[in-house]
Amino acid sequence: MLKDWPIMEQPREKLLSLGSQSLSDAELLAIFIRTGVQGINVVDLSRQLLKTFGSLSGIFNASQEELCQIKGLGNAKYVQLQACLEMVKRCLAEELVRGETLTSSQASKNFLIAQLRHEFREVFAVLLLDSQHQVIHFEKLFYGTLNAAAVYPRIVVEVAIRQHASAVILAHNHPSGVAEASLADKQITQTLSDALLLVDINVLDHMIIAGHQCYSFAEHGLL
Repeated sequence: MLKDWPIMEQPREKLLSLGSQSLSDAELLAIFIRTGVQGINVVDLSRQLLKTFGSLSGIFNASQEELCQIKGLGNAKYVQLQACLEMVKRCLAEELVRGETLTSSQASKNFLIAQLRHEFREVFAVLLLDSQHQVIHFEKLFYGTLNAAAVYPRIVVEVAIRQHASAVILAHNHPSGVAEASLADKQITQTLSDALLLVDINVLDHMIIAGHQCYSFAEHGLL
């Protein structure tokens, strides 16, 4: 029984004493799930979930049917997980509200990671900025497969003009988990940069999201 564990090994007490960063993925999940099932304490149940779905991201991406097949879980837990994920996205989005100036790339990275890391297929998006690099709008434009998404420069240019953007940050995810720029990524970045430059819109960066990682074209000298 979890209650028989030493106090400092019980997830809630550990969090209160040492902070949430001290907990493992299984311990954080255990606090969320709250109770185990017959013969399995909540931490062991959480470990089983992580093994079944591969990661916290895999659990968040699980369908309602997949999640509800796990003993001890049901529609209520599925709804809570989705609500939790959406709250995280909105919390980070509040840091990039319209009118906020981007003074560093970290806020952009945090926001884009939250928006794209849980996507099971490749998604291409743009973060649109004004001449002072204040946030105007974020939009997911193209959806693809596990490996690629077709990107159409004309649509990117149209969206940027419609939002009166002066600069953009391009972004897409790699569901494979590899945070590196492929040759195709470099080519589409150059194509988009050339197309947007024709209408006086600068590409400040292209960020590739792979799980918790973020690859920045600007930081690697590719823009």
